[in-house]
Amino acid sequence: MIPPRPVSRSAETRYSDLRAGVQQLCERFPGEYWRELDRQRRYPETFVQAVTGAGYLGALVPAQYGGLGMGVSEASVIVEEINRSGGNSAPVHAQMYIMAAVLRHGSDNQKEQYLPGIASGKLRLQAFAVTEPSAGSDSTRTQTTAVHHNGSFVVNGQKVFTSRAQYSDLLLLLARTTPRDEAGGKSSGLSLFLIDIRDCDASRLTIKPLDTMVNHHTNELFFDDLEIPEQSLVGNEGDGFRYLLDTLNAERILIAAECIGDGRWFVDRATAYARDRSVFGQPIGRNQGIQFPIARAHVATEAADLMRWRAAQLFDEGEPCGGEANMAKLLAADASWEAANVAVQTLGGYGFATEYDVERKFRETRLYQVAPISTNLILSYIGEHILRLPRSY
Repeated sequence: MIPPRPVSRSAETRYSDLRAGVQQLCERFPGEYWRELDRQRRYPETFVQAVTGAGYLGALVPAQYGGLGMGVSEASVIVEEINRSGGNSAPVHAQMYIMAAVLRHGSDNQKEQYLPGIASGKLRLQAFAVTEPSAGSDSTRTQTTAVHHNGSFVVNGQKVFTSRAQYSDLLLLLARTTPRDEAGGKSSGLSLFLIDIRDCDASRLTIKPLDTMVNHHTNELFFDDLEIPEQSLVGNEGDGFRYLLDTLNAERILIAAECIGDGRWFVDRATAYARDRSVFGQPIGRNQGIQFPIARAHVATEAADLMRWRAAQLFDEGEPCGGEANMAKLLAADASWEAANVAVQTLGGYGFATEYDVERKFRETRLYQVAPISTNLILSYIGEHILRLPRSY
């Protein structure tokens, strides 16, 4: 039995109506639904349709285009509650953060062409092609090129860990439009493109699924002289890296919220089990060796939540928030991973049994120590850009 959720002024009462709506939707998708998807490595189509129907997938789309007109703060509540309810909000957060690039830097024509369809669910924007095998987290080393040719761009290159491309209608792509040695700076000469996959020549864009530890439907992409319209360019040519950083701030905030949802889910599960499980004639939760780690995981999760709200507030106000977004992601990822280990330790052998869902969520939350940015790179960012220490890489 899951205990009632503890009341926290900093979390549970903020956007209470929105939380209740998401919780009610998620009740239709219990652990059995997610376990079966995980077992078969299937995409959560029914869940995504339900989230779309409720308007949550188009939460960030302005009302004038048919969306809910929410900010990243509200969007973070949606993904938090999905994970808090035992689900996996990856397809939801992807569309939300990718959309930030279009909302902030897209042309009026792009917004009018795509945003109403995204809001209604006719279009899905869930794939962002950034990472490359040889570049990894150093996006300035991007080798995929987009070259002007007869009023179009021709794209060549390879991307990896581009999730949900096979379930998305639109793709956001980072490509180099000016050679690195001619761009005047390592972060210059990169551009963002919004590509309609439905219009792509299948022989020019190959999507190759990767088998991974978690059910995120990630892929390798191969571009072979793929011709795309000039109108695919988002914002100004050569400013793509700056747009990328803006988009990734939204991603880090949303990932932090997901981790907070995971952390609270693990704490709930561990607390319920520690209350009900009796060994040697008493509940195991009476033992400080069980009780204290759960309490510490709860404290870490709530502390990370405060930084999430700080980062979300700054982002929604249009203020610089790189430091806060990165710190929120680091703190939340660490907190959820701590809570995951505590839950497994508390449940003992049952923590490894699929029917309890702990092992599935354990694998899912482990990802956020590595992606979308590793904790070590965040520490490097904080050291250099916040503490003004010498660059470490």
